[in-house]
Amino acid sequence: MLSQGLIYAVSAGITVGIQLCGFAVAYAKQTETFYDILGGVNYLALAVWSAAAKGTDFGDDPRKIIMTALFCASRSWLLLFLAWRAHERKGDSRFDDFKSKFFIFMGIWLIQGMWVFFISLPMIFVNSSSHVTPISGALDWIAIIGFGVSVLMEIAADVQKAVWVRNGRKGGFCTVGVWYFSRHPNYFGEIFQWWCAWMLAYGSAKDGASDWLWWVCIISPLFTMQILLNQSGTGLVNAEGQSLKRYYDKYEAEYTKYRKSTSILIPMIGYQYVPLFLKQTIFLDWKRYEYNPSLDTTTTENDDKKNESNYNSMDNIEPIPEVAATAEP
Repeated sequence: MLSQGLIYAVSAGITVGIQLCGFAVAYAKQTETFYDILGGVNYLALAVWSAAAKGTDFGDDPRKIIMTALFCASRSWLLLFLAWRAHERKGDSRFDDFKSKFFIFMGIWLIQGMWVFFISLPMIFVNSSSHVTPISGALDWIAIIGFGVSVLMEIAADVQKAVWVRNGRKGGFCTVGVWYFSRHPNYFGEIFQWWCAWMLAYGSAKDGASDWLWWVCIISPLFTMQILLNQSGTGLVNAEGQSLKRYYDKYEAEYTKYRKSTSILIPMIGYQYVPLFLKQTIFLDWKRYEYNPSLDTTTTENDDKKNESNYNSMDNIEPIPEVAATAEP
C-alpha cells in the first residue's frame, strides 16, 4: 500500500506531466484552445489516481467516497463548461501575446498546474489517508451539505448567466435566479466549496488538529480567495471597481439600487439593512470594489465590449495571475 507522501508526490508529478505535455502540443501548434479543458482533465486525473492508490481502502471509507464524488461533480461541471466555452469562442485572446514566447507560455501552463494541485489538496489528503472515521457529527454534515450546495449554486449561476446572455442581456446586468441574491454567486460557490472540502478532510486527520498535513490543505480555500478577491486582473478586482463604468453609464439608478440591496458574495435577502461597516468588513464589500468616476480616464468602448464578452465564472476559476485578465460583467 502506498504511503501518503508518495501519493502526494505522484499527484504532483501527474499534474506537471499533464501540463507540460499540454504545453508541448500547444506551443508546437500555436494554439490555446484546449488549455482550460486540460485543466479540467487534470483535476479528474488526480481524483482517479488518489482514489485508486489506496486500493480497497477507498471503498471501505465513506469519507473518501463522498469527498471524491463531490470533487468530481464540481470539476466535471468545470470540464463540461470549459469544453462548451472553447467550442463557442474558438480561441482565447488572453493568450495572443504569449503563446509564441516559449518560457512565458510554459509558465502559464505550469501556473495552471499549481492552481489545480492546490485546489485538489483536501481531496488528495482524504484519499491518501489511512485514518478512517465514520461520517458523524455536525461538522461532517455541514461540510457535506455545504460542499454540495456550493457546487449546485455555481452550476446554477453559470447556466443562468449563460441563458441571460443568450437572451440578449435583458436589463443590462444579470439579476436572474441566484444573481438576485448575490452579485457574484459563482465566486461564492467556488470559494465556499473549498472551505467545506477542508472541513470534511478533518475527519481523515489522524492527529486531529495537530495533523500538519491537514493544515496544509487550507491552501485550497485561501488560494481561491486570494485569486478571486485580491488578484489584479481577475476575480472581484476585475469585475468590480472601474469595470462597473458600463453599468453606471447606462443604468446608474437601477445598478445603484441593485448594488445597495444585493450582497457582493454571500447570497442573502435584506442586505440593504446591513450596516455599512459590516458590509465593508465581514461581508467583504470593500471600498476598493467601488466605482470611482474620477479614476476612470482610460476605459474605452472596446474595453467595455471585451469585459462583457467574458461573462462566465470559468474565466476566473482558472485565471492566469498577472499575465492575462478576465472579467465578469
